[in-house]
Amino acid sequence: MKVLYYPALFLIITSCHPFDNQEWMNPAGVGKLEMDEIKDTVINSLDTVLYNNLLLHLVGNKPSGKWPVKTTYPLPGAIFPFKRVVAYYGNFYSSRMGVLGELPPEQMLQQLCNEVKKWQVADTTLPVIPALHYIAVTAQSTPGTSKKYRLQMPASEIEKVLQLSQKIDALVFLDIQVGLGSLQEEIPALEKYLRLPNVHLGIDPEYAMKNRQVPCTTIGTFDAADINYATSYLADLVQQYHLPPKILIVHRFTQAMVTNYRNILIRPEVQIVINMDGFGSQAKKIDTYKSWIAGQPVQFTGFKLFYKNDKANGEHLMEPAEVLQLYPSPVYIQYQ
Repeated sequence: MKVLYYPALFLIITSCHPFDNQEWMNPAGVGKLEMDEIKDTVINSLDTVLYNNLLLHLVGNKPSGKWPVKTTYPLPGAIFPFKRVVAYYGNFYSSRMGVLGELPPEQMLQQLCNEVKKWQVADTTLPVIPALHYIAVTAQSTPGTSKKYRLQMPASEIEKVLQLSQKIDALVFLDIQVGLGSLQEEIPALEKYLRLPNVHLGIDPEYAMKNRQVPCTTIGTFDAADINYATSYLADLVQQYHLPPKILIVHRFTQAMVTNYRNILIRPEVQIVINMDGFGSQAKKIDTYKSWIAGQPVQFTGFKLFYKNDKANGEHLMEPAEVLQLYPSPVYIQYQ
């Protein structure tokens, strides 16, 4: 089979547009048979040259001893570094947990699409796609019937986020705050959703209370072993159900939130993003990013922006161009 490659095809799943996400944009002059070959090639192979070039793009073509991280190539269908993801975070039961639950759904989706457009203008090299990052297991200040200080969202709420994602061809992230529970209990409970190609996972060490304290009274922690369990579980799903690689988001804003980071395993089936989850002044956010995200490299980086908290004390919400000055520039952007 003749192998054809068109860089424009990495724009095919650009979202926030009213077309079916099964359609393929056809570069001018490419016939149907050739398009079928191109589609098959993109799905079943990984352009390692482009992959390496985009990793260099993320570090401003100035590689260092830490970045880009030297790892094995992902399986075909990997999202990073071919695209940047811009996500809205929250829970539908609470307007205080993030913008996802603060605005009426249609208004929220439109605002997310507007943010996607801003990021696309700021960096035209990477196509930008939207995501809904939904807290599917929320930490609680009371033990509840489980005595684990966490609340699992009902299926109806998860189905709601899945339905909303279809309106703008968005990815979905299901986030877990384990409380006094464990990832070994919570991840399998979400397997029916994680089998879907567009559904990915987030885990939050802040609410992993290994010290058995009540969530929010102290900051929790995950070890490399916890993260390795999550990626192993996701990798098994990818292999068993022939899925494209999954993304795992790990939130972090202190050193102790992730221990033994050098022992985190990188697997071709899973792409790991360590997401800078702190709020405050621009200087404080940048310092946190440099220290615990860029300073302790795992694979890819993320950066969270807080619509309200970041603007306290006369500060401003960082613009895409400002965030992109970070080294390396994050591939995952989250708004809360």
